Parts: sequence; C-alpha cells; structure tokens
Amino acid sequence: MSSDILLRFAFAIGIIFLGVGVNWLFNRRLISRAKGGIGSLFNTLPNKPTIVYFTTPDCAPCKTVQRPALEKLTNLLGEKLHVVEIDATQQPEVAKTWGVMSVPTTFLLNSRGEARYVNNGVARVEKLMEQIQTL
Repeated sequence: MSSDILLRFAFAIGIIFLGVGVNWLFNRRLISRAKGGIGSLFNTLPNKPTIVYFTTPDCAPCKTVQRPALEKLTNLLGEKLHVVEIDATQQPEVAKTWGVMSVPTTFLLNSRGEARYVNNGVARVEKLMEQIQTL
C-alpha cells in the first residue's frame, strides 16, 4: 500500500514539473515572437521600460483589474514607464505576431526594446512592479 502511495506521489510531482516546464517553454516562445513584433509597434523606441498590454472591449478582467493596475503603475512611475494598449479585435495581426491567444496579456520590454516578461492573464501591480525593477 505505501509503495502505491509513493508511486502516485512521484507521478503527481512529475506532472507538476512537466506543467511548469511547458509553461516556461511557452513563455520563452512568446518572448521570442515579441522580439519580431516590436518593429510593428514602434518607429523609435521610447528608451524606457515599456508595457505592451493586449485587451479587447468586452474583456471584464481587463477593465476591472488589469487597466486599474496599469493606471496605478503609471501614477507611481510617471514618465519612467511607457504603456502601449492594443485592442486585439482592432489589430488582430499585431496580436497574432506577438502570439497573443488570450486577454489580458502584458509584455514587459526593457529600455532597449527587448521583451523580458510575458504575463498571460491578469498581472497585479505588485508583480508588474517587481518585473519592472528587474529590468
């Protein structure tokens, strides 16, 4: 009986590590795709950390959580941060180029315009601030 429990536990741990690995690989792929899409958004880079935020008009979490978090960040950092909001329904080719499959999705770019982080789903102020500080 105890060997059966240990086997199930090992199987569960393996599934967890597999899921974490797949998520990491997926995010790496999105970041590499974003590198190819930066030219489609900017003629000249803003030379400061940038958040590229994909949304749609009918996205409830975008309106109630993500947009207020970005507004709070903008109020805290002011001119030190550039936020670009993209409506994925009006610019589907841009969303496709960046690999966006759900909204809200945020990409954090460093001051050289290199994608460093991608957040699929809502990213709270604390998480975004931590990511910006590492840029």
